[in-house]
Amino acid sequence: MRRMLQALMLALALLAASCTGVPEGIKPVQGFELKPYLGVWHEVARLDHSFERGLTQVTATYGLRDDGSVKVLNRGWDAAQGKWKEAEGRALFVGPSNEGRLKVSFFGPFYGAYNVIDYDPLKYSMITGPDRSYFWILSREPKLDAQTLDRLIKRAQALGFATDKLIYPTDSAGK
Repeated sequence: MRRMLQALMLALALLAASCTGVPEGIKPVQGFELKPYLGVWHEVARLDHSFERGLTQVTATYGLRDDGSVKVLNRGWDAAQGKWKEAEGRALFVGPSNEGRLKVSFFGPFYGAYNVIDYDPLKYSMITGPDRSYFWILSREPKLDAQTLDRLIKRAQALGFATDKLIYPTDSAGK
């Protein structure tokens, strides 16, 4: 019984660690600065996941908590239900605070990867999760200029993301 419990605990630890990893061949931003990153970001493009399916006008708002962690508030319009949906979470740095590698939790002790892989804190951010099925492009404005968006999409494609499956919830830059 004790061996089974130890094996289960090891499996859970490995599963938890894999959810906060970085996709192979991708590096989080070095020289990341949290303070200018805080505030409201608009979702410009994403890969589909059930927790955002059907949502438009999606925003992510980041702020500092008293304990030094990051408050995360995701919000989107669900036209089918005629209401706003919100999820509040907490993010922590996985490594040094000057690396764009965080883990975020919306459900107690379970964390997922939040890897900033390209950003200009005044304009855009490109994020991935623990694997290439998680991907977002965020902008400080509801729309991102076409040139920047095209450059980010080309970079994402070169990194192996399925850019042909991107969803554009705000019809950004005419996409």
